[in-house]
Amino acid sequence: MNTIMQPNFRVLAPETISRVIGEAIELLESPGVKVGSPQAQDLLQSSGATITSQDGVVSIPEKLILQSLEAVPRDFSLYSMDGEPVVNYSGDNVHFNPGSSGVAMLDSDSLEHRPSQSDDLVNIIKIAEMLPVYDAQSTAVICHDVPEEIGDFYRLYLVLLLSGKPIVTGAFSNQTNEVMFELLRIGSDAASPGEKPRAIFDVCPSPPLNWTNFGSQNLIDLARANIPAQIVSMPLSGAASPITLIGSIIQHAAECLSGITIHQLANPGAPIVWGGAPAQFDMRAGTTSVGSVETTLIISGYAQVAKSLDLPTHAYLGATDAKLIDAQAGMESATSAVFGVLSGINMISGPGMLNFLACQSLEKLVLDAEIIANAKRFLKGIDQTSETLTLDHYDNFKFPGNFLKHKLTRQLYREEFYLPSQVIDRGSLRDWRDKGKHGTLLRAKSQVEDLLASYQRPEMEVRKSQELTRLVSAYASQAGMEYLPEIKFD
Repeated sequence: MNTIMQPNFRVLAPETISRVIGEAIELLESPGVKVGSPQAQDLLQSSGATITSQDGVVSIPEKLILQSLEAVPRDFSLYSMDGEPVVNYSGDNVHFNPGSSGVAMLDSDSLEHRPSQSDDLVNIIKIAEMLPVYDAQSTAVICHDVPEEIGDFYRLYLVLLLSGKPIVTGAFSNQTNEVMFELLRIGSDAASPGEKPRAIFDVCPSPPLNWTNFGSQNLIDLARANIPAQIVSMPLSGAASPITLIGSIIQHAAECLSGITIHQLANPGAPIVWGGAPAQFDMRAGTTSVGSVETTLIISGYAQVAKSLDLPTHAYLGATDAKLIDAQAGMESATSAVFGVLSGINMISGPGMLNFLACQSLEKLVLDAEIIANAKRFLKGIDQTSETLTLDHYDNFKFPGNFLKHKLTRQLYREEFYLPSQVIDRGSLRDWRDKGKHGTLLRAKSQVEDLLASYQRPEMEVRKSQELTRLVSAYASQAGMEYLPEIKFD
C-alpha cells in the first residue's frame, strides 16, 4: 500500500474559510451587487432578492444564495472534437490552457510587442495542439486583421478548424453569443453544444461587485444553452478591491456567489466554475501585477474557498509581468504554476503570456510547457514503486555498487523522472559550447520551428469545415470583409 503523501498548498484555516463565505454573503445583502441585465434583475427579484436602487443594485438574501449553490454541478467534463471527455472539472484534477485574449505578440527577432494577427493565433493553436501538457486550447489573442464585431467568433472558428482539444473561450458582446453557439453546434456531433460541451466560456464581473448588462446577460445565455460558464472575477487589491489579501478573497467570493445565483436561477444544474484573474495593484507603477506572490496567494485562497463548497475551480497563473523571456518571466511563471498545481485548481490559464496578460509569445508557450510538466511532476510527489521502499533495489548487491545496470533502473527511469525537451539545457558545459552557447530563447525558438513543422491538423469532416467557413464568411461580409484571412492548415 502506497502511504506516500501527495504535496498540497493551503493558505487559509478552515475557520477562516467559513468567515470568508459568511462575510461575502453579508456583502451581497448590504451593500449588495450591481446587476445590469433587466432579465437578471427580474430573475433575482422574482426569487426573493430586492432591488435597492434605480441603477440596479440588488440585495441578495442568504437563503437564495445557498439554494443556488446546491444546484451547481460538482463534476463535469469538456469534450474533444471526437466526443471524448478529456478535461474534468472536479476535485483536485489539474489542467492547463494558453492564456486568452492577448492584444499583442512578442516578435522573438526584434523583441518588440506588435499587434496580434490571425497568423499568430493559428501558430499558437498549432503549438498548443502539439504539446500534450496543454489539455485545452484558448482563443488566445485578438486578431487585429479582422473587424472587431466578428472577432469573438472568428477566433473560435480558427480553433475549431485547427484543433481537436477542448476550448476555453468567451465573448465581448451579447450579440456574438448565438453565433458562437452555432459554430459549436456545427463542429459537434451532438444535438446541441451543451450536450457534450467542447467549450467553456469565461464570464467576467467588473470589480467591485458589479455584473454589467453584458456580464449578467451572458450568464443567463450560457446557462440556458447549458454551455459551461467560467466566472473570471478580477479583484485588484488596493484599487478595485480591498488592499488586504483576505479582503480581495472575500470580494472575489461575493462576485462568484452572485454570479452563480444569477446563473442557476436561469437554469438550475447548468455547469459553472469558480474562477478568476486577480492582481496586486502596484501603486508605484500603476500596473496590475499578475506575477506577484500576493496574486498567487489570493488565488490559492479563493481556490480553498471554492473547494470547501466542492465547486470546480479556475485561475490565471503561469503568466508574468516581464516584457521578455528572461529570468523574471521564468521566476514568476514557474512559481505561480507550481502553487496553482499544488492548490488543485482544475483549469489554469495564462501560459505564454507576458506584460500583465497583454502579450502572447510562442517561445514562452513552449518554455511554459516545461514549467507545467515540472509542476505536474511535483504534484505526483514521491511514489512507492514496490513492496519495500527500496530494499529490492539492493537485491544481489555487490560493492562498490552500480545501479546503472540494475533492471529496476531501466524499468523505472522514465516513470520516476520527467525528461524535458531541448528547451531545457541539461548537457555538459562542453556540449553547450559545441552547440553555439545558445540561451533559453534560442532553444525555445528552435522548438517552436520544430513543432510548427510537425503539426498535423486533426481530421474534420469536409462538410463541417465548409459549413463553419460559410457561416463566418457571411458575417465577415456584413462587416465589410471581402475575404477571410488565408489560413495555413499545415
